[in-house]
Amino acid sequence: MIEAIIFDIDGTLVDSVDLHAHAWQDAFEHFGKNIDFQVIRDQIGKGGDQLLPTFLSKDEISKFGDQLKQYRGEHFKKHYLQKVKPFSKVRELFQYARKDNKKIAIGSSAHEDELQHYLKLCKIDDLVDAVTCADDADKSKPHPDIFEAALAKLGETPQRTIVIGDSPYDAEAANKISMRTIGVLCGGFKRETLEEAGVVEIFDSPTDLLQKYDQSILAKRID
Repeated sequence: MIEAIIFDIDGTLVDSVDLHAHAWQDAFEHFGKNIDFQVIRDQIGKGGDQLLPTFLSKDEISKFGDQLKQYRGEHFKKHYLQKVKPFSKVRELFQYARKDNKKIAIGSSAHEDELQHYLKLCKIDDLVDAVTCADDADKSKPHPDIFEAALAKLGETPQRTIVIGDSPYDAEAANKISMRTIGVLCGGFKRETLEEAGVVEIFDSPTDLLQKYDQSILAKRID
């Protein structure tokens, strides 16, 4: 029986993946690196510590990696954060899960200030039992550190907890600690990509999951 849910947020609860990709593309260009938008977008879901090595050499990371991450963060908040919109029925999904006696945590590679903005944007800050973010982990997704921190805050085990996320990096991180993942397609990753990453169920969006909640693994009484 599932006792707790850990939700990713970017691409899962809020429509922000393209905006993050644009901010990264702008940041790379600022430091003289021209990288295709879609190539960057395919990496969104990872934290900056895991994304940078995909595009920069060790020498480049040493020289300006921290500056690039700081620039991207400030640039995103200045030019893109206010453009982020919540997906439909997020609060209703959280309310339904709470009525089903589920504990709820947020497990995101975002930083604390962005995360708090998203919680208010989705109107779910009163429905969350625990919040973990990049600031709580040594390594971001696809490493499991963020989810391990969420489990500790919830006081739950991987076997009784499930992750809901939009990217293969959510599933990869969860798999490393024997935790299952429900995938959602609203973040823009292909169904086949999520299936290959090992998700156990796939839904179109929070609205779709809410509508089919009683038929999902969330409602099953036997593991």
